[in-house]
Amino acid sequence: MSRHDISQRKACRLVGVDPKTVRRARVPDHPEIRSRMRVLAHERRRFGYRRIGLMLEREGFKMNHKKLRRLYAQERLQVRRRRGRKRARGTRQPMPLPSGPNTRWSLDFVSDVFGAGRRFRILGVIDDYTRECLGLIADTSLSGARVARELDDLIARYGRPQTIVSDNGTELTSQAILKWQNKTGVAWHYIEPGKPQQNAFIESFNGRLRDELLNEEVFDTLDGARRALKRWQHDYNHVRPHSSLGGLAPAAAKAGSSGPTKGMARLPLSDRRRPGGGARATAAPRGRLSA
Repeated sequence: MSRHDISQRKACRLVGVDPKTVRRARVPDHPEIRSRMRVLAHERRRFGYRRIGLMLEREGFKMNHKKLRRLYAQERLQVRRRRGRKRARGTRQPMPLPSGPNTRWSLDFVSDVFGAGRRFRILGVIDDYTRECLGLIADTSLSGARVARELDDLIARYGRPQTIVSDNGTELTSQAILKWQNKTGVAWHYIEPGKPQQNAFIESFNGRLRDELLNEEVFDTLDGARRALKRWQHDYNHVRPHSSLGGLAPAAAKAGSSGPTKGMARLPLSDRRRPGGGARATAAPRGRLSA
């Protein structure tokens, strides 16, 4: 080939050698992308190549969707169809503890019915540190794009959180939410499937919402439900005493954690005393939080 300037195939044919015996194996292209793709697919077993591509793009790896799919298939990372009972598999990174307002938000969906039997859904968002209810959004349909728009509105009002905690619902693992994470830079922590106790703050809040409002009233229209949710949210944040905050309302606890005030509000959330000068209010154990 070097002397007569001919191709490898022609040289092998003249010598009588199979080309496969002289060809060297190709080095896998983009080994760093393949390695990171395997790590992401192990952490999020139910993500396909499109969502894996969004996660890689967030880290600076950009490529054509056809090449992404080829690498994904060559690494044998295709999502297997589940059969039988749903099981929680694998472990995830530990969830950071809230150290101040806007450190960690939690969100979840609650469903209810109108008097005529039509169902509607409520998206609840709370601050895990102050226990403040940041939003109660009610509608007959709440897609991932709608959730992203509502989160933008809440960030404009309360500031950007460091982390958001949620379950693995289809709306919260949609491409709209993943793109929103890429745009805002907010970390998102998904709890393990089948373990709602890992999102105990919002689960406790949902119980209070259903017990004190949804089970007490019958809603005829969506506007009526929204007005009732708005009144209950104001009462929850400014009037209703919260046992884990030493009897304070979330708004008072938030004011005490952000500036000098009188009385219990000046103390940290974990070191407040109950009214009357009793013993220190100890923090509730994880997974068994009181509202």
